[in-house]
Amino acid sequence: MEVFGGFTGLQIAVAFGAALGSAFVRGLTGFGMAILLVPVLALALPPVEAVVLTNALSLMIGATEIRSLVRDAEPTAWVIGALVVVTTPIGLYALSLTGKDVARLVIALIALSAFVAILLPRRGEGVPGRLATGGVGVLSGLMTGYAGMPGPPVVPYYAGRELPRPTIRASMQLIFTIAATAGLASATWLGILRWELLLFALLMLPMIIAGNRLGARVSGRISDPVWRLSVGAILGGAAVAAFGRLI
Repeated sequence: MEVFGGFTGLQIAVAFGAALGSAFVRGLTGFGMAILLVPVLALALPPVEAVVLTNALSLMIGATEIRSLVRDAEPTAWVIGALVVVTTPIGLYALSLTGKDVARLVIALIALSAFVAILLPRRGEGVPGRLATGGVGVLSGLMTGYAGMPGPPVVPYYAGRELPRPTIRASMQLIFTIAATAGLASATWLGILRWELLLFALLMLPMIIAGNRLGARVSGRISDPVWRLSVGAILGGAAVAAFGRLI
């Protein structure tokens, strides 16, 4: 039974629960909201709408923190963000041409790729070369458009280096905010952004803010090794859950 904008009560309940949990993870680790939220929403909504709704939420929560993100982010975040803007429309267009089952499989594979990448040996503080940075930007943009997940290439790029935690978090979240903006702009251009999705995002925003603040509070009380362990565990759990839903 539809209760709002074509959404059923079950879909709304799933979306609210997923929003609270994924936002807590974002506050705890600095990433993970899209990786966790899109696969769950894609079970209740068409994959395209799940991606667009997640982009709207990512932009809204990022806008509330934009000053600190700009202040603390590494300069490479702007380079990656610019490439994301250019390549996101390509990924979103590909998603609009893909069947639901194929899209859900690809989303699960993307979640798995993030877990595998974080297991690679950690590097020093040095900035990777232009080719590596550019590749991260292009892949992140394609994944933003196709799956609403800019994180799989970005998380290992920053969390896999010996950087201060505030720099890692701010750099990733600045890119995610830019990616969300590009995703919504692309959805508007392609004519797949419904006003009901934006209103739905506004209704979910209090859950996102509450979960994010709670996660950030917990993050400030744990050590760096525990934080990095949490990053790997969350990525692994997301991959397992995404494939579990396909079976």
